[in-house]
Amino acid sequence: MKRDTTIVHAGIAPDPTTGSIIPPIYETATYVLDEVGRDKGFDYTRSSNPTRQVLEDNLAAIEGGAHGISFASGMSAVDSCLKTLDSGDHVVCTDDVYGGVTRLFNQVLSRHGIGVTYVDSSQPETVRQAVRPETRMLWIETPTNPLLKVTDLAAMAEIAREHDLIYAVDSTFATPIFLRPLEYGADIVMHSTTKYLSGHNQIIGGIVVTNREDIRDQLKFLQKSVGAVSSPFDCWLTLLGVKTLHLRMERHATNAQGVAEFLEAHDKVARVAYPGLASHPQHGIAKAQMSGFSGMISFELTGGIAAGKTLMNSVELCGLAESLGAVETMITHPATMTHVDVPVEERHARGLTDGLVRISVGIEDADDIIADLSQALDKAEA
Repeated sequence: MKRDTTIVHAGIAPDPTTGSIIPPIYETATYVLDEVGRDKGFDYTRSSNPTRQVLEDNLAAIEGGAHGISFASGMSAVDSCLKTLDSGDHVVCTDDVYGGVTRLFNQVLSRHGIGVTYVDSSQPETVRQAVRPETRMLWIETPTNPLLKVTDLAAMAEIAREHDLIYAVDSTFATPIFLRPLEYGADIVMHSTTKYLSGHNQIIGGIVVTNREDIRDQLKFLQKSVGAVSSPFDCWLTLLGVKTLHLRMERHATNAQGVAEFLEAHDKVARVAYPGLASHPQHGIAKAQMSGFSGMISFELTGGIAAGKTLMNSVELCGLAESLGAVETMITHPATMTHVDVPVEERHARGLTDGLVRISVGIEDADDIIADLSQALDKAEA
């Protein structure tokens, strides 16, 4: 099947009992066995659930992978991937990574003997130089949150092979519509399903997709042992959202391109980061490995943090909100919201300034989004 058909149908079949075209919500804790040692494939919902299985199969197929493992949140998916490591192991991680991942590394995993080195993964040689004898994993985020840096995934695969590293990619911003990291040699692909995959601000969730059976087995064990699993109802809602993923992403990307071009031409905007702009430092790499540039933009105003706060407090259509990737346009101040737990010195070293604004462009009419930003910019000081 071609991609768009796969999105709608992969892993999904009419319910054999009723013929329901939508997978049922199996909202049950346990299952009755036919006899001792013989079940129908399910025994306890923490271990497995039919609705969750449909979602895992669907998202694995969309990503082009063999195995999907669904979690209660994107962060529980990240945490489970990192729990495959042992005390003393080391991770090379993209520096401009989601603030929750930084918090997990710096405040949790560091107490359990797992080390991390943050590097600008858009520079392959910097990544190579950061690898140590005890390095076991390469954790890449592309495009990054919130600076929208783009990493050459084929170059990362080469480094991972050279040093026998587990190669993991957080592809939440790109989605499988625009980027499929397994095709570039990744061992693990992670998405926060909270974002574009579900797409309607209705659930919290995460998914890991892999082609490696050993990684699948480890993550399934952790899924069962820790219990941070997505509920049947959340899985069902995600499945409904995914059915329109390809349509939504095309609109997100088209709108974002228009908004980015508007912002780049505005005299109160100092800089704009969007992979679809020719001015983006990694525009060539993005164009080579992505089929579209998604809906995330970051920018900084000439008036700095004061102008940014005025802008965000003046928008009317755009929602001032933490999340991203939904049908509604949302605007965020990373320094005080999504990345508040990243130490100030570390934020600034990454280039994440206090005046940076991040916008998740929704699927409204682009003219209305631009009009809202325009009137808010009129109130911001230059």
